[in-house]
Amino acid sequence: MSPSVGVVIPTRGDRPDQLRAATCAALAQDYPGSVEIVIVVDGGDPSRVAGQVADLLAGRSPAVRGETPPPERGVRVLANRFTPGLPGARNTGIAALGTDLVAFCDDDDRWLPGKVDAQVAAVEAAPGAEFASCAIEVEYGSRRVPRLAGTCRVTREQLVRSRMVMVHSSTFLFRRGALWVDESAPGGQNEDWDLALRAAGRHPIVHVDRPLVRVRWGGSMYATRWADRIAGLEWMLARHPDLAVDPRGAARIYGQLAFHHAALGRRREAGRWAWRAFTARRGEPRAPIALAVALGLVPAQAVLSRLHHHGHGI
Repeated sequence: MSPSVGVVIPTRGDRPDQLRAATCAALAQDYPGSVEIVIVVDGGDPSRVAGQVADLLAGRSPAVRGETPPPERGVRVLANRFTPGLPGARNTGIAALGTDLVAFCDDDDRWLPGKVDAQVAAVEAAPGAEFASCAIEVEYGSRRVPRLAGTCRVTREQLVRSRMVMVHSSTFLFRRGALWVDESAPGGQNEDWDLALRAAGRHPIVHVDRPLVRVRWGGSMYATRWADRIAGLEWMLARHPDLAVDPRGAARIYGQLAFHHAALGRRREAGRWAWRAFTARRGEPRAPIALAVALGLVPAQAVLSRLHHHGHGI
């Protein structure tokens, strides 16, 4: 029998159209095993979200491009029962499931056809495998850019050297009970990177290098919560000391810290982190970008928009 799969979709309940699209795409997966979806409402009104889901399942809400949810697949709506925020919402979903495998999907992302089947097959074919990811398709405005890893196996060393954006939370599928999300992540920042690092430290991540998840950028303020992003990176450096060992990986983080401080107008801190980035790796591009933002030569948001247009982040 095919392993059962539980899907955790965290939401605040404030973007029903996108939540409907994410739910429909998960329900419509052509997978022979059991699929159960848990929508966890963090800070919103669970009864309102439950009403939206009931309308969807009853056919009173439009499906996505004609996708009709199979009637045998269930959807539950729960309130976040743990720490407020994204990590607690995800752990609430994990705790509520009794499936063999758990998968994550953000409420503004969308799984593409074949995602679950391909990942389950990859995990089952790799001895000892616990965790899977896949390539993504970044959607920003009207533009879509595929991001591939160029490998079918992701190690901890690779995730230390590069964040690897395609190892994205909406691609995660793993054996239930193996891992939990760390709820101490400041503002929920980098909890997915931390989870992937811990997973890869146990066993290399199985990666299906085909774009099987459409990740939408630009519809959330998450990326521009500069203070939270600074706290999240500092948390990661304290939690994973090896992030400061690899020169390329360390320079990337220092450059990000410089950029975030620059976005907040903290010129001194931006300059300090830019210098650390430069000394770790002279070719680190984030250092001069951060200095340009700190000097007021270009707005931080304009930099992000340009990068997002090409399917990249800072």
